[in-house]
Amino acid sequence: MTNNTANVDYAKIGLKVGLEIHQQLNVGSKLFCSCHPELFKDDPETTFLRRLRPTQSELGQVDPVAFFEFQKGVKIIYEANNKSACLVEMDEEPPHSLNIDALKVVLTASLMMNMQPVDEVHVMRKTVIDGSNTTGFQRTCIVALDGWIKVGEKIIPLQAASLEEDAARKICTEDEGKTIRYRVDRLGIPLIEVTTAPVIYSPLEAQQVALAIGRILRDTGKVMRGLGVIRQDLNVSIPNGALVEIKGVQELELISTVIEYEVQRQLGLLSVKEELHKRGITKESLKPEFVDVTDIFKESKSKVIRKAVDKNHKVFAVKLAGFAGLLSKELIPNFRVGSELSDHAKFWGRVGGIFHTDEMPNYGITPEEVTTVRKTVNATENDCVIFVADTAENTKDALKAVIERAQETLIGVPAETRTAKDDGTTRYMRPRPGAARMYPETDIPAQAIIEELVKNVQANLPEPAEKKLARLMKQYTLNEKLSKQIIDSEYTALFEEIIKETNVAASAVAAFLTETVKSLKRDGIAVENVNETQIKAIFTTVSSGILAKEAITEVFSWLTKNEDKTVQDATTALGLKMLTETDMEPIIDRIITANRRIIEKNGKDMFGILMGIIMKEVRGKATPELVSKILKQKI
Repeated sequence: MTNNTANVDYAKIGLKVGLEIHQQLNVGSKLFCSCHPELFKDDPETTFLRRLRPTQSELGQVDPVAFFEFQKGVKIIYEANNKSACLVEMDEEPPHSLNIDALKVVLTASLMMNMQPVDEVHVMRKTVIDGSNTTGFQRTCIVALDGWIKVGEKIIPLQAASLEEDAARKICTEDEGKTIRYRVDRLGIPLIEVTTAPVIYSPLEAQQVALAIGRILRDTGKVMRGLGVIRQDLNVSIPNGALVEIKGVQELELISTVIEYEVQRQLGLLSVKEELHKRGITKESLKPEFVDVTDIFKESKSKVIRKAVDKNHKVFAVKLAGFAGLLSKELIPNFRVGSELSDHAKFWGRVGGIFHTDEMPNYGITPEEVTTVRKTVNATENDCVIFVADTAENTKDALKAVIERAQETLIGVPAETRTAKDDGTTRYMRPRPGAARMYPETDIPAQAIIEELVKNVQANLPEPAEKKLARLMKQYTLNEKLSKQIIDSEYTALFEEIIKETNVAASAVAAFLTETVKSLKRDGIAVENVNETQIKAIFTTVSSGILAKEAITEVFSWLTKNEDKTVQDATTALGLKMLTETDMEPIIDRIITANRRIIEKNGKDMFGILMGIIMKEVRGKATPELVSKILKQKI
């Protein structure tokens, strides 16, 4: 079983990828009310408790995802403040009319991607009961269909552009059992969703297509920037594998890695399937026969198991016939076949995880305990044993999920929805949604897209990227590399604003907004904490001579750790107030005196060395031009 996709021929194995690109729109208010689309950090002014339940569709069907979420038995506490939420978000008041400004932005982007607008926009309800929507559904509507963009030499068909409301955001708090918390400040923020056809055949191509779509969305000048405002969902499949939806890839650079890992995972699961068939294992071999082994662990040194036993919980075990050695096989980095089973046990059984004999003895569990458990469930050396410690109900539900997932291993790769992690790996999220999850929204009338509106939008389309590239190079004398980096960044409009309002060199502004910011982000600095107003203020301060350009990075980094502070606060805290010529003269005199002998020996050859010594001491509090002027006069 291979763990390496470095030499995979993706065309040969038949990889297919489709993208769903979501980005928040910056139109001043939410999609179905006039609340301000702003996240709050203070304590909530209002909280309310809900539990959502699945309902049947018009055809009498229940969506499997909705039923899955309901099975968890969770309650949701929603948090709100008065500025960013109202009775619409709380589902205590019908939604208002569709935000026309948001509709125009989606129309603009659609026409830039050669799509055909629909005649009427009909808002639909999409069942979602994980708690992220107070209503139990998400509102969405198709605005345009059947478009295309060109990426390199290839035409990429686009299926649709939709306008929908963003979900509430989950708040990470201490463990509250079956109660989870969401803030409704994000709920209702307008989103554009662009879906491609599944005609992408390599991880790199997927990343390039996402970049091209993102560039067009930014060209509208009406999308938000920052962490969490753009999310990319991937639909990945290979022959003999399955169609797997991967949700929530936030970083563009992660797209290729996520796809590479998913191919690796599916190929690994297919090789496990082959091995199980060689071993003669069938679905009937995997029986849900759960055995109570609590007594074996009453004196266990395993902290997890002892904690459960001390609460009078149970430890149940089940045998996986023929699985010996397979659960420890790595599919993707730090993720094994055992992780697949564990993820299902966690979701369906509400447990912390599973133990299996492929990783024993470990976690304080002794060889003697393992031997006794194996004997109790009648396991041979060819079998693997899974055991779980929790309440009797949760433990049995978890082991049932383990057996079902093990049976799916015999057919290869299950179709499912997975969530992306920051390292490019994925974890099981839920089953694939069914066809019964979408139905009409009866509270919002259809919105006609009249020909006059389309013509007006068409006549005012933003400058396309290729024309913008040529203009930036000519207008600001930027090289092609910097110009492309600016266009591909979130800061294109900000860059031009700074150049128009300051006297800072265009190349310096462009290099900071692209290369420096990206470098800081790689170093773990939260660059999204600095807003565009603060960035503009940094360059304005440099332009006015109050701050040296050498201090830009230092001020920016300070602001990332001190939210809601000003550039003036940063310069004061960092001691970066610019030194005047009067301030600088005694400093330069002192440095010259300290190096007098060397200066007399080397004369003007010391100029560069002295410049370096002085600039290091003043640390961005004086411009090189001022230092050079004074130093030349004195030596």
